[in-house]
Amino acid sequence: MTTAAATSPKISGGAFLIEEFSPDEVFTAEDLSEEHLAIARTVDEFWANDVEPHLVAIRQQKPGIALNVLRKSADLGLTAVAIPERFGGMEMDLASVMIVGEHLGRDASYGSWHSAHTGIGTLPILFFGTEEQKQRYLPRLAKAEILAAYALTEPLAGSDALAIRTRADLSPDGKHYVLNGQKMWITNGGAADLFTVFAKVGGELFTAFLVDRSFPGVSSGAEEHKMGMKGSSTTAVYFDNVPVPVENVLGEVGRGHIIAFNILNLGRLKLGPGALGAAKNVLAVSLKYAKERKAFGSAIAEFGAIQHKLAEMAIRIYVVESMVWRVVGLIESQLRAATQDKSDASRTELKAVEEYAAECSMIKVYASEMLDYVVDEGVQIHGGYGYHQDYLVERAYRDSRVNRLFEGTNEINRLLIPGMLLKRAARGQLALLPAVQAVLNGKFTKTLESEDGDEETRLVHNAKQIALLAIGIANQKYGTELQKQQEVLMSISDIIMEVLAMESTLLRSRKLAASRRDKNAADVCAVFLREAMDRIEISCRNVLGACLDGDALRRNMSALRSFASYDPVDAIARRRNIASRLLANERSVWN
Repeated sequence: MTTAAATSPKISGGAFLIEEFSPDEVFTAEDLSEEHLAIARTVDEFWANDVEPHLVAIRQQKPGIALNVLRKSADLGLTAVAIPERFGGMEMDLASVMIVGEHLGRDASYGSWHSAHTGIGTLPILFFGTEEQKQRYLPRLAKAEILAAYALTEPLAGSDALAIRTRADLSPDGKHYVLNGQKMWITNGGAADLFTVFAKVGGELFTAFLVDRSFPGVSSGAEEHKMGMKGSSTTAVYFDNVPVPVENVLGEVGRGHIIAFNILNLGRLKLGPGALGAAKNVLAVSLKYAKERKAFGSAIAEFGAIQHKLAEMAIRIYVVESMVWRVVGLIESQLRAATQDKSDASRTELKAVEEYAAECSMIKVYASEMLDYVVDEGVQIHGGYGYHQDYLVERAYRDSRVNRLFEGTNEINRLLIPGMLLKRAARGQLALLPAVQAVLNGKFTKTLESEDGDEETRLVHNAKQIALLAIGIANQKYGTELQKQQEVLMSISDIIMEVLAMESTLLRSRKLAASRRDKNAADVCAVFLREAMDRIEISCRNVLGACLDGDALRRNMSALRSFASYDPVDAIARRRNIASRLLANERSVWN
């Protein structure tokens, strides 16, 4: 069984806001084992041999092509990475799942077939199924003998999942439920053999069901005409008096929300590697094009404006990569710290992911917006050719947009992040409130100068102080009504996400420096931390302006300006250095 190296155990979710960490306490991409790297090579070889030759046909939705490719991936075990060996799986660690997701993320059309089947299609059974349900379905899912899909969204219930209208009524003999309703935007909907369907028993109890396509009354609508992801299957699914055996209730009646929300946490985390794979692919293509395209007698790669774009694309990719692997390492450490028997390993993993639900939401938002930036600049670097369907960046631009809608919109996730952290604090799982109160009382810790004069450590520390200040001021102003102040919550979320991004970037760059692999990492860190601080200051200004006035506003604005101050670095020269190294390799390497 492949496992990632452990970081420090028992670090609470949200602790990055109130605690200080050292480089050796974070897991990074550079810590992946040789076995992990071998998995990456296997996926790359599969892509080159079995996916890429069929991409045109997949994007044109030629019948059976994507499914045939998916089944070839099953021969390599790529559809069974997370499934236990006793059900025919590979039983690998979370890092292995992330690696497969990243290396299949370079094209959204095939990637969605694979990720929907192995993720939201399979994981509900893995985490919540009975032993009989696992025995019945997991071996066939592992081999891709059957294709899975997840049916939650409805025409009038998207982000508000609990508002679904699909109904399940127990038959008079008590042997089955009769399912009626409609789902929409279902990935793999046109070809799936098995659906995890959410419905309300008796119109009230939110419950999950395992529904076979072979059950009478199950049908799919026509393929949707989408902006992007043209080769994926996305349809409505209809249930017309479908008899579902009581044995096919997944989890408990009335507890379907537990399944839905936990699977969303995992989906949000997994979106990070998928976005990384797509972004790295666009950056590599853009580097190559910039070297080949001539204008005014020179390759456009020699122009400062283009180098700025390439470097900024790389910076944002590096930051998201640092965040993703840090959180994966935290989850793996929770798993190692937990006492578990092998038969309950999936539930233990679910609890570990739940510990970092807020971080999963942050990764989802930050990664999807990173990818949108990268593909947009990829089109810009290609100029008019970037607008043409013959070029990869045009397709990547369209494919990217849906990621800000998947797994809960970015707005929903921004609203959830502060609430999740405050709930953890209220339950005594995170010492957030004492830290907030200390800042409100003016008891700032080493606010302006660190003992060793380390400017970048000071920036990260002060970013945390600003986050605590914003949370405290908003909570003080609105109390339990804060959940209704969406603009304030979103600004607080932006601050919190930047803190996680800043610290993850700093710790990774310091870890690389210790191993003398710090060429691009040091430049990335220097540029990113300062520009992130600018964004934090603006967001905190919004919070203070909404919550304070008079002397209180002036006093807190003075504190904010002190926290956010810094001396600039030569960001132009550092970006040029980053771009030069990238252009020399024509791929997104950091050192």
